[in-house]
Amino acid sequence: MDLGLKDRVAIVAASSQGLGKACALELAREGARPVICARDADSLAATAAEISTATGSEVTWLAIDLTDPVQIRHLADEVVRRYGRIDILVTNAGGPPSGYFDDFDDEAWFTAHQLTLMSAVRLIRAVLPAMRAQQWGRIVNITSVSVKQPLDNLLLSNVYRPGVVGLAKTLSAQVATDGITVNNVAPGYTRTARVVQLTEARAAREGKSVDQCLAETVASYPMQRMGEPEELAALVAFLASERAGYITGTTIQVDGGYYRGLM
Repeated sequence: MDLGLKDRVAIVAASSQGLGKACALELAREGARPVICARDADSLAATAAEISTATGSEVTWLAIDLTDPVQIRHLADEVVRRYGRIDILVTNAGGPPSGYFDDFDDEAWFTAHQLTLMSAVRLIRAVLPAMRAQQWGRIVNITSVSVKQPLDNLLLSNVYRPGVVGLAKTLSAQVATDGITVNNVAPGYTRTARVVQLTEARAAREGKSVDQCLAETVASYPMQRMGEPEELAALVAFLASERAGYITGTTIQVDGGYYRGLM
C-alpha cells in the first residue's frame, strides 16, 4: 500500500528513543523526511544517523526542551525555513512519574501539566499556520491506554493525557475544512525504557523482582506479551498518510486487547 508519504515533512517529538524514535523510523521508511527532537543532542545525532542509514531518508534533528514554548516555536520556524512546509506532527513526551495522590505536591502537578498537556498544545499551535496555509496536515498525538482505562498508579498520566484527547477531539472539528486531521494513538504495555522505569518503581514499592512484575503485567493482556514500538509506529504512519484522510477526532489503542470497553 502506497501511503503517499514521500517527501512529506514530519516533526516527531521526543524521538531520540522509544516510541518517538520508532515513529520517525517508520515515517522515513515510507519516504517522509523526519525532523526529530529531544533534549539530548548526542542521542539525537546518533538516532538521526541510524535512521538515515537504515532508510536513506534525510533526517534533521534539533535539541529542544518540550516544556519551553520559545524552543517549540523555534523548532517550527526552523522546519519551515528549511523545508518551506510542515506536513505531519507527532506529539509525544516522556510520561510523568508514577505514584498516588499523596505522592505529589503542586510542583509535580505543574511539571506534569507542562510536559504532558502543554507540550502538545504548543507543538500544535506552532505547526497549524503552515498546515493551514498548504491546506493539508496530519496531527497524531501519542497518549496512553490510560485515556481509555485509568491505571492505578499513574495518577498524573490519568489526569493530563485525557486532556490531550479532549484537545484533539475539539480541534479536529475546527480544522477539518483546512484539510487537517487530528487523531490520538493509545499504546498499552510496550517495550520501551519508560515501561522498564515504571516496572522498576513498582518492584521497589511492592518488594518484588522486576521480572516478577513484568510477568504479572503481561498476564493481564490477552496476547500475553508486550507490544513492540514498531507496532505502534505502523498505525502512526497510516494516520499520517493520504490514505487516512477521512479519519479524524479518533483515539485508537494499540494494546494487545488490554482495554475491554466497547468505546
